Amino acid sequence: MAEDGRNRPRRDGNRAQPAGKADGRGGPPRKPQRQDRQPSGGDRRGGQARGGAQAPGSGGERSERTHNPRDLRSSNRQDRERSPEIDPEVTGKELDKVTRAQLRNLEERNADWVSRHLVMAGRLIDEDPELAFEHALAASRRGGRMALVREAVGLTAYAAGRYGEALREFRTFRRITGSHEHLPVMVDCERGLGRPEKALEAARADEARELDTAGKVELAIVVSGARADLNQVEAAVTALEIPQLDRKRAYSFSPRLFRAYADALENAGREQQAASWRRTANIAEEALGTGDFADPDIVDLSGDEEDAAGPDTARES
Repeated sequence: MAEDGRNRPRRDGNRAQPAGKADGRGGPPRKPQRQDRQPSGGDRRGGQARGGAQAPGSGGERSERTHNPRDLRSSNRQDRERSPEIDPEVTGKELDKVTRAQLRNLEERNADWVSRHLVMAGRLIDEDPELAFEHALAASRRGGRMALVREAVGLTAYAAGRYGEALREFRTFRRITGSHEHLPVMVDCERGLGRPEKALEAARADEARELDTAGKVELAIVVSGARADLNQVEAAVTALEIPQLDRKRAYSFSPRLFRAYADALENAGREQQAASWRRTANIAEEALGTGDFADPDIVDLSGDEEDAAGPDTARES
C-alpha cells in the first residue's frame, strides 16, 4: 500500500498554496497543494488537520488565541470570536503589487486591515492552517466582496481540512470572477467530504477543458485519488496516463505526477514499475531543483533512464 500523500494535486511540486505567497515574509495564501490523504476504506485521516490543527468535527478543543484588541466591529458580541492578533512588524506592503492595487478599491482603513490579515494568512498557512483561516476570515469581514479575499478564505479553509467551507468559498470566487482555476481543489474537497462519486462527476464538467496544463495535471491526480477511494485501482492508474506523463521531459508538476503514478501502480500491485517511476521522479526533481516554478521550464531527461518503460509499457502485466 502506498504511503499517505499520494493522489493529491499540487501546484508547486510540494504542497498547494494560496495565491500570492511569494516567500516566508507573507502574502495572501498561495494556491494550496491538494492535501495528501489516503484513499477510503476506513483509512481517511481523522481528527487532526494538517499542521496539527484540529479538523472540524473532530471533538478537539481549539487552543486559546490572542485576539486583536483593535477589532472593534459592532458585531463583536461576547459569543463571537474576535480577529486574531497581527504580528507588529506586518504592514501589508508585503503583498505583491497586483494584490495591493486591487485592495485600493477599499476604503483606506479597511484596505490596511485586509492586507495585513492576508499577509498573516500567507505566513501561517503551512505551519498553522487553522489560524491562517481565522486571519482570512478577519480579512473577509471588511473585504468579503473581493474575489482575492474569498479565494484566501477558501485556500486556508482547504489547508485546515474545512472542506465544506472551502468548497463554498471557491464557488463564490468562481461566481465573482468566472474563473474555473480552482476546479481541481473543488473536486478534491468533494473527496475530503467523503463523496468520491460526486468528485468524479464534478471532474467531468465542461470547465475542465479550460484548465491550463498544470491544472489538468492536478485534476488527473485528484481523479486518480477518487478512483482509489472507490477501490478502482486500475482506473486510478489509467486516470494518470495523460500526455504530461512523459518520463523524458520534466515540468514543475512532473515529480508530483510521477510519484502519483508510482503510488497508483503500487496500489495495483505493480511494485517493480512503481519503483521505476519513483526513480524517474527523483531524477526530475534533481533536474528541476527546489523552490517554486511559476513558469515551468522544460528539461530533457532522455538518457537518464533509458531502460525505463513508458506509460504504455507500464500498463502491461
